[in-house]
Amino acid sequence: MKIRQNIRHWAAKKALTTPVVGDVANDKLVDLHTSIFLNKADEDRREERRAHLDSFFDATMDTYVAALEAGFPEAEAREITHVQANFDFFNHGWTEMMEIPGDELEPHYRRYESFFGAHGITIDDPLGEFRPADGVVDAPETPEKLETPEYENALAGFADDVYVETDDGETVVGGGTEEPEEVDPSAAPGLDEDEASA
Repeated sequence: MKIRQNIRHWAAKKALTTPVVGDVANDKLVDLHTSIFLNKADEDRREERRAHLDSFFDATMDTYVAALEAGFPEAEAREITHVQANFDFFNHGWTEMMEIPGDELEPHYRRYESFFGAHGITIDDPLGEFRPADGVVDAPETPEKLETPEYENALAGFADDVYVETDDGETVVGGGTEEPEEVDPSAAPGLDEDEASA
């Protein structure tokens, strides 16, 4: 998958793994991710998906922290959560929200199979053990979109590794860029109230 990585992503990592600040960062990052992905959906479908995405992304924040604790670099931990989201979008037929085409779901799963397997995550069950005890809010599916999928927001051809685009437009393959020594958690997306790419 191709993702971006800049100081704001490092700040999000710092914020989510810092007591007290982590709860605020979690809520802000959930709001931000919901907003970003709803903007890819058809306008008449956005509100019916909002609560589902809020509850789903809240659960993926736990996945992100668990992946960091398991030793994954920031870019890979974040990619894991984006792969989870794409599993969920595919299962709902929300192809216009997907970042990767449907035929790349399996290769992405295989790259993180040991982590996914350890936590019960599958394409059919994107949250696995990270599913909240009270579940995730339901939302209407659009299975007809899977019949002739267009994947209009998906980038194909990046299934073999994590491709990290830096602020200067360079692409780094693998674990991403090196973490800066000094990171201010208040620079995390949502905490500084400035919209940014997830």
